[in-house]
Amino acid sequence: MVWKPRVTVASVIEHEGRFLMVEEMHAGQLVINQPAGHMEYGESLLDAVRRETLEETAYRFEPTALLGVFHRQHPDSDRVYMRFTFTGRLLETEPVKGYQIDPDITAAHWLTCDEIRNQQHLWRSELVGRSLEAYEAGVRHPLALLHYFLSED
Repeated sequence: MVWKPRVTVASVIEHEGRFLMVEEMHAGQLVINQPAGHMEYGESLLDAVRRETLEETAYRFEPTALLGVFHRQHPDSDRVYMRFTFTGRLLETEPVKGYQIDPDITAAHWLTCDEIRNQQHLWRSELVGRSLEAYEAGVRHPLALLHYFLSED
């Protein structure tokens, strides 16, 4: 058997003291999460986080720093996730007009830290809190840490 971790990206976006969060159905439960999703083949991590943020929230996002790389073993399976979490800035302060977000997303919300923490029972995983903690602690790794080597085949 060939084991492969699942590579995901997420964005922690603050605007006027609130954080952009998504509400979604996952395994039959309503949960909240940062905008996040899987990196696609041939895509850079930065392109993936830009795309996922747009697809889930209708906001254009530009990553400026890496908050961390979170390694998570799924508690009920052999799945392992490598989550690259970024912070950055919105390119517009309003969602793209007419953009249709992913059907799995119920809504996008701007929540304070307290509102997010008070809904811990709704977090998709503990990575919601860990990412927020890294952001609040001022963790900002330069994007220059990321290097891409594309195959010439």
